[in-house]
Amino acid sequence: MEDNTFNLTFNDQKQVLIRLMKYTLPFRKTLLAGFLMLIISTVAGVATPYIVMIFIDEYLTPGVFPESDITWLIIIFFLVQAVGAVTTYMQIYLFQYLAFRVIQQLRIDAFSKIGRLGMRYFDKVPGGSVVSRLTNDTEAIVEMFIGVLASFLMAFFMVISSFIMMFVLDFKLALFALIFMPVIVLILAVYRRYSANFFSHARQLLSDLNAKLAEGIEGMKIIQVFNQEKRLRSEFEEINEAHYQYNMKNVRLDGLLLRPAISMISVLAIALILSYFGLLSFEGGVTAGVVFAFIQYMERFFEPINQVSQNLNIFQQALVAASRVFALIDDGRMEPVQNENESYDITEGKVEFKNVTFSYDGKVDVLNDISFTAESGQTVALVGHTGSGKSSIINLFMRFYEFERGEILIDGQSIKEIPKLEMKEKIGLVLQDPFIFYGTVESNIKLYHPTMTFEQVKEAAKFVRADRFIQKLPGDYGHKVIEKGSAFSSGERQLIAFARTMAMDPKILILDEATANIDSETEEEIQKSLSKMRKGRTTLAIAHRLSTIQDADQIIVLNRGSIAESGTHDELIRSRGIYHRMYQLQNGQG
Repeated sequence: MEDNTFNLTFNDQKQVLIRLMKYTLPFRKTLLAGFLMLIISTVAGVATPYIVMIFIDEYLTPGVFPESDITWLIIIFFLVQAVGAVTTYMQIYLFQYLAFRVIQQLRIDAFSKIGRLGMRYFDKVPGGSVVSRLTNDTEAIVEMFIGVLASFLMAFFMVISSFIMMFVLDFKLALFALIFMPVIVLILAVYRRYSANFFSHARQLLSDLNAKLAEGIEGMKIIQVFNQEKRLRSEFEEINEAHYQYNMKNVRLDGLLLRPAISMISVLAIALILSYFGLLSFEGGVTAGVVFAFIQYMERFFEPINQVSQNLNIFQQALVAASRVFALIDDGRMEPVQNENESYDITEGKVEFKNVTFSYDGKVDVLNDISFTAESGQTVALVGHTGSGKSSIINLFMRFYEFERGEILIDGQSIKEIPKLEMKEKIGLVLQDPFIFYGTVESNIKLYHPTMTFEQVKEAAKFVRADRFIQKLPGDYGHKVIEKGSAFSSGERQLIAFARTMAMDPKILILDEATANIDSETEEEIQKSLSKMRKGRTTLAIAHRLSTIQDADQIIVLNRGSIAESGTHDELIRSRGIYHRMYQLQNGQG
């Protein structure tokens, strides 16, 4: 498992934020409308204390209440409040709309990237961790747009407008209020420095929790059979406890440096301002309305900063979460790139391996100088003990991994230059444990092929003798398939996979231990189908049961990544080598 902890520097955070904001560009009109509503609601909020100040100083204090003036003042006051309420609602709505649109696109980009990643990525990164990035991490980004972006912008406008009004009311005292800004900036900087690290670890541990949970669900049968519940629970509790501890570190940091610290500064500032006005009152140079308005603006100055500080934890989480999503989008472990030559196509299906050497990690070779030829229409079987390199040969041929040493040719053309679509249409793969999708039997055979008809689906099923059990299902080809086809037997899932492959009418057929999970009775039935499937097609077959490939045109015996021997079944039996010993063991003659 990779260490995916993201310790972000200030520059890293800045770059992540800039990149995240670029996702808002397609919705710039929405963003600008949100800004406009935010400015109007802020102006309405700033205007309220000024209106009250006018009422106190010009009407309440003198005790003069002209009906016309008071009526207009009340109307203006309520209009300001109404405008503030409507624009506040609109800016909240617009920023939420923006957030969901941005995350929608971000998830599409991340999910699209998953489809282009090579197998090397999935060899290293647990599935639960990938799921966590597309769900938990993107949800954290939503919270940033909804709770932080609007809050930060409102705070910015409110602080600026409050300062302007304080300067209008008392220039000297407004300058005095600026003394507190460096202290506030210092507190927020210290918080950012420590919280980034805590949030980074917390997000990674949440990802680990998802990975452990996915592993537990996927392997529940084995867990229960081998009495592993206690061990798994212990491992889960350990990760969960570490996640809790890092979250509590954030809570303690929040409790120390955020609202309490800012509130203390706010109280101190207001106390000093009241003292200042108290001294001025002895000289008669201050009115009650000005005192009220100035205190209101001071509160409007500190309260947005308080809100920003409270949302800093969300902001930090969002940046860490976004960096994890961008790391997925930027990951360079892509599927091999085809240098497509549009004139190349697969017509005969002749397959050649020429001196192919390959390593998964760049250190230990799992294939050494592999060379063989499968002529058009021939069946070549790959056999050998576990770890001999059989699956690696198929992985390279299917372009799941890139290789640098040697050549693989189809009809004399490098597989690195054959168009991807051509390879996918002309090469059919059946795995040992086929994946069945949620949907219907028909959709699992057709796989939403745009031009394939229902008759072609039925014909493919009949061809591999899958129609016998399909017709007994409720709804036959329209029968609902649950996740992974778990209601089907292994043999039934494999028959659906056979039908899926034959519906494409491939020129080259790859069988990766395709009958390993099928019972003997079913195997006997589909061997006849396999014989038909191989006719007119070049077939590469990894075989565990040697009885299934005795009629192969060529059997290649692999040992520790090299070809130990090759020939027909009879030739290899006569040579009395590795194949002969394997055959004897499987037939109880060892």
